[in-house]
Amino acid sequence: MCLGGWLARAHLESPTMNPAFDVCVRGAGVVGQSLALLMAGLRLRVGLVDTAPKAAADVRAFALNAASKTLLQSLRCWPDAEHATPVQRMRVWGDGGAQVQLPAPTAEGLSWIVDVPVLQAQLAQAIQYQPLITVLTEAASASLTVVCEGRHSSSREQWGVAHDVLPYDQYALAARVQCTVPHHGQAFQWFHQDNGELDILALLPMGGAQGQQAALVWSLSPARAAQLQALPVAEFEQALHHASHDQLGALSLTSERRSWPLQMARATHWCGNDPDGTAWVLAGDAAHSVHPLAGLGLNLGLADAQALHDVLQTRQGINHWRPLGDRHLLRQYERQRKAGMWPTWVACDGLQRLFAHPHALAKDLRQWGMKNFDTIPPLKQWVIQQAMQ
Repeated sequence: MCLGGWLARAHLESPTMNPAFDVCVRGAGVVGQSLALLMAGLRLRVGLVDTAPKAAADVRAFALNAASKTLLQSLRCWPDAEHATPVQRMRVWGDGGAQVQLPAPTAEGLSWIVDVPVLQAQLAQAIQYQPLITVLTEAASASLTVVCEGRHSSSREQWGVAHDVLPYDQYALAARVQCTVPHHGQAFQWFHQDNGELDILALLPMGGAQGQQAALVWSLSPARAAQLQALPVAEFEQALHHASHDQLGALSLTSERRSWPLQMARATHWCGNDPDGTAWVLAGDAAHSVHPLAGLGLNLGLADAQALHDVLQTRQGINHWRPLGDRHLLRQYERQRKAGMWPTWVACDGLQRLFAHPHALAKDLRQWGMKNFDTIPPLKQWVIQQAMQ
């Protein structure tokens, strides 16, 4: 190591700073929990800040891709087959009746629909048995702070990071349902546009390969979402049955209904250094968010966690002389993830706008594209590979 590099590290990691931890992860959702375990795997002392109030039962389910599965398996936190249902076929309908089918090329499936509360419980158990992780109720000093607090992050505001937000005139309504017809590992999605209002209904298979449970994610106008959330259960089930065209038979609500506003957002910069030599970095929804129509949200956050782990792991080799808060390493993480996110931002926003556009020409374009999709095998194969990755 050169003398200059040694002196720089000695200054940045001087005992006078006396940080309580090597890494402080602010936010104990799935991304924060996973990051804490990954950092502990690098033999770093980790403080995991969990300040979220105990909420009502979580009704969310996420579609996780192969990369996310590999990461969670490496942490020994992948749920069992009942709580991680493989998607063997994706069926999508446009607002004019055109349909696209994406079959899984292997028995492994296109992706897996994972029960969020079960996944979080497994991550929490792994954290409990990791001696390098300490669960905190407030932030503590650390050489590196990783912010995973979600899209309403107060820490992001603390560091004065600009957060560009493009709100959609939609809310997501989520719930769990019981089906009278087995889903056979199929995921369903309907796009419906009427008088300038876009509805996107997704039913995601749960309960194992032959299960009869589904997670509902329904993107709606704010007024329509409020109306459906307030409906008596029987009337809501009737509306849902009508919107799902009887694909899974009669649907019975088995959970509360939750809703939240939808947006695309991204922080202008994802890392920085403080005058005292410590550093910070953003990950997950604190750094970016997208429309849920492609089911990518949690995958993007877990990709952040993996990328930050991989960059910091280089300190065990060629970058052994660099401190945790080294700007070169953190900027490498930021550049890599922004480059990886760009196609996703463009695709998700473009699809939302295409299906939301009320003009007849836009509807004709949607119909033409969906009808001709199957006639271009290389394109279909590419889309399937992207869905899996």
